[in-house]
Amino acid sequence: MQKFELAYQWLLVLHSYLAYIVLLVLILAVANAIIGLVRNKMFTPDKDFRISLFGLILSHLMLLVGFVLYFVSPKGFYAIKTLGMGGMNAASRLLAVEHPFINILAIVLITIGWSRHKKFIEGNKKFQSIAIFYGLGLIFLLSRIPWGQWFN
Repeated sequence: MQKFELAYQWLLVLHSYLAYIVLLVLILAVANAIIGLVRNKMFTPDKDFRISLFGLILSHLMLLVGFVLYFVSPKGFYAIKTLGMGGMNAASRLLAVEHPFINILAIVLITIGWSRHKKFIEGNKKFQSIAIFYGLGLIFLLSRIPWGQWFN
């Protein structure tokens, strides 16, 4: 039981620190896309492509860690199983239902933005796709972070 608790705590810390990195990279990707769009810049593979790619990869990595955490955490799937949907308070519902669902939607939006940007040749369209979809994904992620627990 002690090894399980240690692994769970390690996953929880990894997910939290990865969230900081993902948010930072997504903010950077959205800001870069908006600046590129406003200044009518060319989409460069050295900077613009890599920033967007790192945002995609890191957000998917955070999603995978989140999935594992969801199924081993007493606050995730186990809470729904034991308490039922009617027996959960707002904090439990946030962690067990809202946080995973909205964050999956956020990663889907980021993935759509990445896939759409590859179809365009013009830099403006690439920047626009990343700015819109990564921006929406970022807003979704920010809306369901358990802020009260995150800073404790």
